[in-house]
Amino acid sequence: MPPDPELTLLIPCLNEARTLPGVLAEARAALAALGVAGEIVVADNGSTDGSVALAAAAGARVVAVATRGYGHALGAGLAQARGRCVIMADADGSYDFREAGRLLDRIREGCEVVIGNRFSGGIQPGAMPWKNRYLGNPLLSALGRRLFGLSVRDFHCGLRGGTREALLRLELHTGGMEFASEMPIKAALLGLRIGEVPVTLRRDGRDRPPHLRPWRDGWRHLRFMLLFSPRWLFLYPGLALLAIGAAGFVALLGGPVSFGSVRLDVHTLLYAAASVLCGFQACAFAVISQAFVVEAGLAPVSAATRARLERINVESCLVAAALLALVGLGLSLNAVRLWGSERFGDLVPAHMLRWVVPAVTCLVLATQVALGGFFLGLIRLRLRR
Repeated sequence: MPPDPELTLLIPCLNEARTLPGVLAEARAALAALGVAGEIVVADNGSTDGSVALAAAAGARVVAVATRGYGHALGAGLAQARGRCVIMADADGSYDFREAGRLLDRIREGCEVVIGNRFSGGIQPGAMPWKNRYLGNPLLSALGRRLFGLSVRDFHCGLRGGTREALLRLELHTGGMEFASEMPIKAALLGLRIGEVPVTLRRDGRDRPPHLRPWRDGWRHLRFMLLFSPRWLFLYPGLALLAIGAAGFVALLGGPVSFGSVRLDVHTLLYAAASVLCGFQACAFAVISQAFVVEAGLAPVSAATRARLERINVESCLVAAALLALVGLGLSLNAVRLWGSERFGDLVPAHMLRWVVPAVTCLVLATQVALGGFFLGLIRLRLRR
């Protein structure tokens, strides 16, 4: 049995008969220029225009992928690749495989994942719509760098690669265009060495609209980034709401507060209570979503994070809920005492609500903590089974 080649050039394909021959010719030229033992793999997503026959005739190995989607095609092709290194690019002619040497050099230097950068390499006229070039890609790439601590400037470049071992370690699951975000994000979470090289983006050779849908796929990328960063999606906004609500309680429990002609009283206290409740719910979602990621193995998590999550369980939540319920009950009894001192007659709402609002807030929080603890336990029970 011949040894595995050093390099696999991977091409996802769906009805690209017009451009695929040129892409395959450039792929063969790249292997020849690099002087490496390599293979060309076409991951076909159900083409009906003769793309499969063209690929086979050009000497490529065709991997049939029944499930539609850019990510499904690349994932299946990656699973079938034999090369120690894998470099992938689209079948529409927008990337030149003859630039693959730049990526291979970085891999040989020790990078485990390498992403192309079209903005530093050059974007030819008409190759990228303005909304992608000036809005979508820069904003999403900046968000990805902020959320995950990456230095990659072009998250969604289609010319990318890495060692096959590292790419398989990522356990890439997404089936659509968000596959492009999943790769660098998971590489960062795993602590892999990530490189970036300048590449050229050409105008694709299609005579039909591209598979990419900028607004739809842009939202899918954004949604994926947020879902993989529960701290920014849930925890930090939740903590901010909790802080705002707590500040409102501290300021208003003793009496109304005036800012010039503006007077804040118990009505504002209700909004502070809503801020506390919504903030706690967001923080609870952060804990539950992180626990789900850990138990389902969707992303790598540090041992310290695992230890912190293990301390949040049904029992600890029930203890916290009981303490909150006692505080809420105590405040409620004091409100009843005040009412009794008035012979259970008419009361001034501004006075009574200063006790009732925090009492109800504590009781609702107690219910949320208890139910959240059981829900967390249910997730762990199901996934661990």
